[in-house]
Amino acid sequence: MKIAISGYGRMGKLIREKALEAGYDVVAVIDPVSADRIVTAREISRESLQSADVVIDFTIPQVLVKNIREYTACGISVVIGTTGWYDRMDEVSQIVGDKIGCIWSGNFSVGVHLFFHMIQKAAGLMNAFPAYDCMVHEFHHNKKADSPSGTAAMIGDILIEGLDAKSKVVPQMLDRPIEADELHVSSTRGGSIPGTHTVIFDSPVDSIELTHRARNREGFASGAVEAAKWIGGKRGFFSIDDMLQSMLGGE
Repeated sequence: MKIAISGYGRMGKLIREKALEAGYDVVAVIDPVSADRIVTAREISRESLQSADVVIDFTIPQVLVKNIREYTACGISVVIGTTGWYDRMDEVSQIVGDKIGCIWSGNFSVGVHLFFHMIQKAAGLMNAFPAYDCMVHEFHHNKKADSPSGTAAMIGDILIEGLDAKSKVVPQMLDRPIEADELHVSSTRGGSIPGTHTVIFDSPVDSIELTHRARNREGFASGAVEAAKWIGGKRGFFSIDDMLQSMLGGE
């Protein structure tokens, strides 16, 4: 498999390392600003993508839709690891159509997605115990660009869908009492934390916490490379849940 990497920041560098370790060819590295000698092009084009089978995109949300149009025009499948663009999900899905294969996630770590399934189960259980209120908090390093993170946003969606008492995510700082149907998803940025996400169910008598704590970014990068392998030969718009279901024999 021949891989192109779009966005050569921390994740782009680690993805290249993991792709090479897995025996894949990295035939293009595209970044508009990086001075790294590994970068082969500044812009996405047929020429810059060379003979790649799939591109892994870890760029910024402001250019994601433009990038998807370019990948579609080039006929190259894409793994989207970029976060913060989810309000344009329908638009991206329509652009992709059945022209290329596209798989997205706010987090490609398999452990995180096992965590998601645990949260889903916990939400269903907690519906029978209304004394427990729910909240989410996440920590990330001081270079993290979006808040809340894509992972925290996905956790919020799971809880809104699963908890009868919650109907709306509030991701911003609150300067008022929270409404009963609101789910507060809060964030802290600092240090070098790869990512820690905690779901808290709190009652007047006790508190139950579910936490996923990433030790490093390798799980994210390895999962993105695995997604690049999985999307090969497929057409359509997929999430990592589709990939995991197929790996578990759900297809």
